[in-house]
Amino acid sequence: MITHEDAGQTSGENIPNPVVRHQQLIVTLFGLYCRTPGNSLPVASLVSLLGDLGYDAPGVRSAVSRLKAKGILRSTRAGGVAAYNLSESQQTIFAEGDRRIFAEQREDGEHDWLLALFSVPEAQRHLRHRLRTILAGLGFGTVTSGVWIASASIAERARANLARHELDQFVEFFRGDYLFAGDVRDKVATWWNLEAIDALIGEFLDVYSGADVAWTQRLDQNMAPGRETAHDHEPDEELCRDAFRYYVPMLTLWRRLPYRDPNLPLEYLPEWWREPEARRVFSRTHQIIAPLAERHAATIIARHRS
Repeated sequence: MITHEDAGQTSGENIPNPVVRHQQLIVTLFGLYCRTPGNSLPVASLVSLLGDLGYDAPGVRSAVSRLKAKGILRSTRAGGVAAYNLSESQQTIFAEGDRRIFAEQREDGEHDWLLALFSVPEAQRHLRHRLRTILAGLGFGTVTSGVWIASASIAERARANLARHELDQFVEFFRGDYLFAGDVRDKVATWWNLEAIDALIGEFLDVYSGADVAWTQRLDQNMAPGRETAHDHEPDEELCRDAFRYYVPMLTLWRRLPYRDPNLPLEYLPEWWREPEARRVFSRTHQIIAPLAERHAATIIARHRS
């Protein structure tokens, strides 16, 4: 369930407060501010940044320990202080996801279809769940057991992803047309759970619809005559901190959606499909406040590295 304050407000305690887990926020922080190979984030910085988002130190440290146990984070030292950095596999995942998460327009898939047929031997049945999870995360729908379908535009991405997880040996791909006389949208609705995906989109829009307008107005007010900072319109600390508090949870909610979107041509999707609207809101708000949020994060991280 998502809870929030008034999404039309961006200052002080009126910043939206969606319910997200510590681990999800930590992964977002590393993806944003600590992705360069060999770069690390001091534990004290994580505690401080998550404190800005309303989370206490014990919960942060517990979440970090769980991410370390999963192999997502690795312990290290930075300037003599305890720190963590990303595993190489997680860096690859982030790099692959950037195009899908931050693209200003949705990927309109090709009209050709890609079929993925997989068969896993009984002795390795534990791999079936991993295979299904990866295919679903790539945007595949299910035709029937062992037969998955997607836009042909993701063929190379699917092959590369499965190869990275050493699962490509279990999957055969076929590309072609679907010979069906009726409205293909009726079939799409049986291959993907569009209502469930739309519910996630709705959760995002319930919290962040209008965010781009609200932040544009706040920045206009911040730069109005008589409100300039001493550094010629340089944003003040409060503005940057509020942008950080707004942006990190927003990105955390958003980044799951591109992995559920089937990426089909819009004429294959129902008229009520809201992903383009949600992407527009995220993209515009991202352009406005991501640099401000990064400024705040950089200040906190530098403080604990010095």
